[in-house]
Amino acid sequence: MAVRRGLTVVLDLHHSLVLKPSFGIITSRLASAVRLRRLCDSNTNSNALRLTVKRENKSLLDNLDTLGVDVKMARRRQPGVLRRIFTNEKGVAEFLRSKGARDGDIASIISRYPRAITRSIENLEERWKLWRGIFNTDLEIVSIVTRSPESFFRTSDNVELKKNIAFLTSLGLGSTYLCRLLTTAPRTFSNSVELNMRMVELLRDICIEHGGKNHLEFSKGILSKNVYILIRSTNRVKKNVVMLKSSLALSSSELLALLQGPGARILDLSSNYVENNFRLFQQKLISLGCQNADIRKLVMHHPVVLIFKSDRLSSKVDFLLQRGITVMQILDTPGVLQYGTENITRRMDMLQKLGYDFKESGISLLDCSKKRFDERITRLPAS
Repeated sequence: MAVRRGLTVVLDLHHSLVLKPSFGIITSRLASAVRLRRLCDSNTNSNALRLTVKRENKSLLDNLDTLGVDVKMARRRQPGVLRRIFTNEKGVAEFLRSKGARDGDIASIISRYPRAITRSIENLEERWKLWRGIFNTDLEIVSIVTRSPESFFRTSDNVELKKNIAFLTSLGLGSTYLCRLLTTAPRTFSNSVELNMRMVELLRDICIEHGGKNHLEFSKGILSKNVYILIRSTNRVKKNVVMLKSSLALSSSELLALLQGPGARILDLSSNYVENNFRLFQQKLISLGCQNADIRKLVMHHPVVLIFKSDRLSSKVDFLLQRGITVMQILDTPGVLQYGTENITRRMDMLQKLGYDFKESGISLLDCSKKRFDERITRLPAS
């Protein structure tokens, strides 16, 4: 019981200490650690110690509640943070507020990514400065951090962040690309720069091996079209390249054109997934009377169809056939397979009311953005 009471006192010493590079904070931590060790003498019951340490920090919970944090969400996402003795929720909140974040946004950030409150102010200031080298204003960063807290708070390693920014910039990749990476694939920047270099080296080797003249432009073309590729293994990318070349019987020049173009988008997927989707989709189209040459042409011009699971692709093909669309029309406009059946149904119904003839006019109107569709439909003559 003495151990329990002693540890509870230590846990309640939290008081939202701000993790600044201060000898006072360090001394306080050491003193707390010493008191904790004195309580744990040779007669200490280890089970009691573990049970007490696993308790959530009440002082921290009170502070989070004051900040408006959704504690249930935080507990569900990163429960270990709530058991920490020392955190920096007040310091992080003040830091974000000083950059223009609103209180509601701060609460949302911590709720969705509780680990944010374990970062020191010094670390955050340094990281913010590195981000400002990419973004124009603090509010741009605030907007991104609000949408994706993990992108900013995922790691405290600013050294690799700095190295990776320098490396990617040296490839000629601009701030627009770096912004996309930070918001959609932040793990790229916590990778060791050597790991990212190996991926770029692989792309270079693929280009040179197949007779490419400008491996830097080739690598940039792939990286700019697929922001996830740097967080995948080189082995996965290599297998996808081999699979595409062999399955489609591509020449070296055709392969390079595919990879630097639309094929870049599927290189980060599991090679088994891509290969299985291709095989089953091929079987489906052959069963409908398509030739291998037709399938080859479709995949070369629109390889993103392989992103979708084979059963989903198959059901979309069946749906279009049921609505009177021919297989040849699907082969000519494969982009229609990207859209959901509800979307296609709505568009087809609207067009049919206007007397649109799909057999005569084709299905290109089904393969465009909502904005483009709405613009074009207003120019169609009423039946």
